[in-house]
Amino acid sequence: MPRPAILSRFIVGAALSLVLCVSAMADNTTEALKVGYLPVTGHAKFFVAKEQGFFAKEGLDVELIEFVNSADGLNALVAGKLDIGAFGTTAPLAHIAKGTDLRILGGIMGGDAAIITTAGKAARIKTVADLKGQKIATVRMATGDAVLRGALKDANVDWKTDVQIFELKNPSAVIEAVKSGQVDAGVVWGPHDLRAEDQGLQIVIRSDDLQPGHPCCRLVVTQQRYEDKATWEKFLRAILRAEKFAAENRKETLDSIQKYVKLDRGLLERGYYQPHLDQRSDPNVRGVKKFWTTMQNSGFVESNMDITAYFDVDLYKQALDRLAAENPNDPFWKQRQKEFKERDVL
Repeated sequence: MPRPAILSRFIVGAALSLVLCVSAMADNTTEALKVGYLPVTGHAKFFVAKEQGFFAKEGLDVELIEFVNSADGLNALVAGKLDIGAFGTTAPLAHIAKGTDLRILGGIMGGDAAIITTAGKAARIKTVADLKGQKIATVRMATGDAVLRGALKDANVDWKTDVQIFELKNPSAVIEAVKSGQVDAGVVWGPHDLRAEDQGLQIVIRSDDLQPGHPCCRLVVTQQRYEDKATWEKFLRAILRAEKFAAENRKETLDSIQKYVKLDRGLLERGYYQPHLDQRSDPNVRGVKKFWTTMQNSGFVESNMDITAYFDVDLYKQALDRLAAENPNDPFWKQRQKEFKERDVL
């Protein structure tokens, strides 16, 4: 074969190899995301999705960034320092009420807050009405805080004048304020309610007793980031896979949680696998709508807007339906599809 022909074939072959190499590299690209979380058992799906490779499987390179409360996390999200986060129900709704354009795509947890007090005062605090005239510590913009204020309103106790509410930085500060007698009661979330019990305090009222089935941390993005819908469907698939994994693999789930929540393993197990913590990942439009009404009625927010306009349930449904189609006989996905119709279809 003439040398020019050999050279020509070599050039064509090299070019083809280069094209295939570039194509393979493109197929293996990952998208970097900054995800905000709170160091609590309720956010375990973030930890499981990261440590068990579910984010990576979807082509997502996730950096988990810790915050001590929802107010700080939401401020970071709005400032563009995060791509997505899960910071209570109160915080995103309060931001929306003030004009911030956010979108709720799913959930991380529900319930899991409690009112704590000392053993000596527990006998006197059986209902929220018994808190009239008392000092109460909460964490600012916490879901349990808004649930409490709504319950006080329902009990004809004006939370602006009939009680003193002190907004502290984190659950540990609330526990210390209750133990030291600086306040009469406090509102914390799990597993800090169990930590409080271990330290001699008592749980007197749970948030899901005051508002059964209430949502907590919602997956929220800004309007600007919301447009990357393909990314968020991948993210939701990873979260759903993590939800299923955590339900079926206790040891590995606790291993994942321990990397991000530096508490006793037994406490983490009790905190995560307890009946007061709702781990479903759907947006829960009905629950949030009810929560929004509670915030309005209690005077926590002053807005008459339709909160359902700030949801996108289609992304969650697409993620769930694809997982169900991949595993058509799996009862887990069928149950989640049934719950989606009950909780998210208005």
